[in-house]
Amino acid sequence: MQPLPVLSTAPLFPVLDAHLLSLLRSLTPADWERPTLASQWCVRDVALHLLDGSLRTLSMLRDGHFGAGSPASSAYADVVSYLNQMNQEWVVAGQRLSPAIITWLLELSGPAYNAYISSLPPHEPAVFPVAWAGEQTSLNWFHVAREYTEKWHHQQQIRQAVGQEAPLLTPELYQPFLATCLRALPHHYRGVEAAAGTVIQLTISGAGGGTWYLQRTVAGWELGTDYTGLVATSITLAGEGAWRLFTKSLPRQLAAGYLQTTGQTELAEPLYSLVTVMA
Repeated sequence: MQPLPVLSTAPLFPVLDAHLLSLLRSLTPADWERPTLASQWCVRDVALHLLDGSLRTLSMLRDGHFGAGSPASSAYADVVSYLNQMNQEWVVAGQRLSPAIITWLLELSGPAYNAYISSLPPHEPAVFPVAWAGEQTSLNWFHVAREYTEKWHHQQQIRQAVGQEAPLLTPELYQPFLATCLRALPHHYRGVEAAAGTVIQLTISGAGGGTWYLQRTVAGWELGTDYTGLVATSITLAGEGAWRLFTKSLPRQLAAGYLQTTGQTELAEPLYSLVTVMA
């Protein structure tokens, strides 16, 4: 089995921004108020959250300004609670901003954010670990890839709300999203018992998809590609549903319609609860 390569997502941020700005400029006033898959947030709120992500990164990581307090502890639940509070406070305050101002601020901050992301040495430690992948420390390339998934899926939430999903479902933009999210699988399967050598095949169909293999070793589960042996379980996940499943916006009963499984079907169950956002 071939180990996973280091991901290089920094060059894709300006591409995402160009798609986002073009989309936002095309929206009607009614579009900005449409509900999205993000709980209790409309299109305006998700756009505000994207702006917050850029400004917060520049303030905290580039400028060293951690002025918004801190979590009660480093426990996952406390970090999630802290982030949810900050996110909601920003969205509430942002209601006074017009769509034109939100779009302008995204256009203004985007190049500075992208320049900072690109300046991070890929193989040096990141300030924040990728917690949903179970890491206590992460390298910058993975931190940047995690940020890419944030920018990608929040824009896609807006696009889903207004019926314009296709531009982000391309191999160039969707495959890096999937390749980043799936790196959470070994951590997510950590409690799943299986004999050493057991292999689960996961194929995501459609543009940007591919095939990955999760193999049980003595030390735990490992994710890779290009495996040619026997598999205990084969899973095919429809690409149009994968991003929603991984971002906690595809309920279990609906997700079943996007998956086909053969072999030891019980080994597919953990995939239904794979979440690659801090939630």
